Amino acid sequence: MTEISKVTGDKTVYMPLLLIGDEQEDMVMKYLDRSELYILSDDGKVCAACAVTDEGEGTLEIKNISVYPEFQRRGFGRKLIDHIAAVYSGKYLRLTAGTGDSPLTVPFYEACGFICAGVIPDFFTDNYDHPIIECGVQLRDMICFEKAI
Repeated sequence: MTEISKVTGDKTVYMPLLLIGDEQEDMVMKYLDRSELYILSDDGKVCAACAVTDEGEGTLEIKNISVYPEFQRRGFGRKLIDHIAAVYSGKYLRLTAGTGDSPLTVPFYEACGFICAGVIPDFFTDNYDHPIIECGVQLRDMICFEKAI
């Protein structure tokens, strides 16, 4: 049985999971304290996490969405996004997310109903202390997505 719960205690307990979605701990710490963190469990096992922040002007931002590799491609990421959209519908106008220009993540957000809202050039090369490689490609620019909720 799949359950989604909001973390009310120490969010850093989930750092190993969060580092799958954002692999530099000091970058995670920049938003973790001010985020709402949701955990998806399946049959009692933690499988996925999603951290969201209030960015003002009706915008809720996904700062991190992570799924343990052994649980990927089971729809857990999408379930978390659908849950977030349902919980915050009527309280926020839009849900946004930023990700690398990767053949792994861009199609995921598009399949979840997000549209491209812009690009932040050189975000990953300017803000991370090491190259971020995904699907054999170094990430440079951040692709910004949004969807109405």
